[in-house]
Amino acid sequence: MSRVCELTGKGPMTGNTVSHANNKSRRRFLPNLNDVTLISDVLGQSFKLRISAAALRSVDHRGGLDAFLAKAKDDELSANALKIKKDIVKAQATA
Repeated sequence: MSRVCELTGKGPMTGNTVSHANNKSRRRFLPNLNDVTLISDVLGQSFKLRISAAALRSVDHRGGLDAFLAKAKDDELSANALKIKKDIVKAQATA
């Protein structure tokens, strides 16, 4: 399982661990990923996603999964999230 957020595309970053003696060694900064279940109001269905804590706050701020995916760029979304977005758009078009 990759360490990439399914909604924002946020992944690991690299940097230095700097000691008190100013010695530098490489390290990784990993995103804070959580397994969550989000509910789509339009589809009336729940989806399990692995997203960052920042993405979870953004979903709440925008008013839910449907509103978040409507504004999200397709190149940042995972294949699973992109399929959910297309299903939501299709369901809204028919309703």
